[in-house]
Amino acid sequence: MRFEDEDPARRNNLPYPMDVGSPKFDLVPVKSQKDHMLNIARLSAQQEYDRIMELVNVLRKQADQIKKRLDLTDMIYDAHYEFQVVHGQTYWLIYHKRTQRNILSINGPKDWSSGPPFDYEYICAVKSLGDHTWIEVESENK
Repeated sequence: MRFEDEDPARRNNLPYPMDVGSPKFDLVPVKSQKDHMLNIARLSAQQEYDRIMELVNVLRKQADQIKKRLDLTDMIYDAHYEFQVVHGQTYWLIYHKRTQRNILSINGPKDWSSGPPFDYEYICAVKSLGDHTWIEVESENK
């Protein structure tokens, strides 16, 4: 019994030729096909990795800014001051060398008529935010 006699429809669906006059087919170059697919996969994965790393860098910068703001807030709440803080007003964080502690002051370095006291070391100008944290600001008195 021949193969053609068993199921003639099956013969037309085979992935390889069965007759001498069948269309020619070549072997699939598996190695080059694998290399091609691997290159595409690596390119796609690298693009996704780069996109994620950009997001990570943005989040890292935001986290660093929040950490800096919290550290500054800790310094200010540990500082000595005897006045009511008003949101939006600029204050000065000062290191008082004689008492060796931080002071929060209303006066900037140029607000003194005879210059700032010699034992004051101005750290930065700060401003209170609505969530009771503090940020460093640029000031014209610096």
